[in-house]
Amino acid sequence: MTNQPDFFSIDTYDYQLPPELIAQVPVEPRDHCRLLALRRSDGALFHQHFYDILQWFRPGDVLVRNDTRVMAARIAGVKEGGTAQCEILLLRPEDERETRWEALVRPGRRLPEGTGVRLPDGTIAVIGEVKSDDGVRSVAFPAECDVRALAEANGTMPLPPYIHERSSRPEDYQTVYSKDPRSAAAPTAGLHFTPGLLQKIADMGVDIADITLEVGLGTFRPVKTDDIRQHQMHSERCVIPQKAYDTIMAAKKRGGRVIAVGTTVVRTLEGMCAAHGELRPGPLETEIFIYPGFRYKAVDALITNFHLPKSTLVMLVAAFAGYDNIMKAYAEAVKERYRFFSFGDAMLIV
Repeated sequence: MTNQPDFFSIDTYDYQLPPELIAQVPVEPRDHCRLLALRRSDGALFHQHFYDILQWFRPGDVLVRNDTRVMAARIAGVKEGGTAQCEILLLRPEDERETRWEALVRPGRRLPEGTGVRLPDGTIAVIGEVKSDDGVRSVAFPAECDVRALAEANGTMPLPPYIHERSSRPEDYQTVYSKDPRSAAAPTAGLHFTPGLLQKIADMGVDIADITLEVGLGTFRPVKTDDIRQHQMHSERCVIPQKAYDTIMAAKKRGGRVIAVGTTVVRTLEGMCAAHGELRPGPLETEIFIYPGFRYKAVDALITNFHLPKSTLVMLVAAFAGYDNIMKAYAEAVKERYRFFSFGDAMLIV
């Protein structure tokens, strides 16, 4: 008889990943990446390609996507009164007027509170206080500044730090159905879809519903506590539009499954259920932290990527698929040389 894993220990969610398996560029075409399908009922694994995902859908299901778009959130500047190069990485607005933002700044130690940073269009941003132990700062912009427009005109795409190759195009890090640029990172499970594949899914009688979660860097924030229950998730803004809610509830009523495209969709749907006891339309600020022991209420199947060791996302998928199933699947993915993380291969859990 084997001992039950300690689901509250960070080491429980570790696995060995050879660095060369971290994908540096996306697969072309997008839907030709590999797909590892995991059947929860018996732990069976199926090695396929992403375009084979059609065989797992049934008429009456609903595919729920996060339609957010990644901002050109990384803005270079110069320290006011000097020539030192600086960088501001926008995370999320702090006020309704969106002139004060949470951000990461570099070099942080050389930008004390009150320091001005001159941006490419001449705007002066003022560095504020440190807001968290992982270096998030408050940054103030002039009252008349349209910060999002400034970023789109002068900023660059904030690729994850484990992607060192810079040959990919900015659009490679956007889903084909992305809309409003309001996120600091991509909902990467959706990167595998092409317009043609989405049309085939719709043609077979699967509804598609779009929700929005503004992806922050908190999603990828490392867990630094030995007991994962002491980890504090960053809050993220999300919304379930009335149309999406109606589509999801209609699918559930007819016995269809809710298939979530990515962990951001999971956090939106399950976060709403956790906040209200049921799925509802409308906005939400969610800090939901999902790990084994959590009971899913909304999601029936999940499309996702392969996540970092000891990350909150590994914990989320372990809660959905079963810890043993996930550890077995990840070991198989490493053995079979799947590509990991944002530009990597996909996983389907049914």
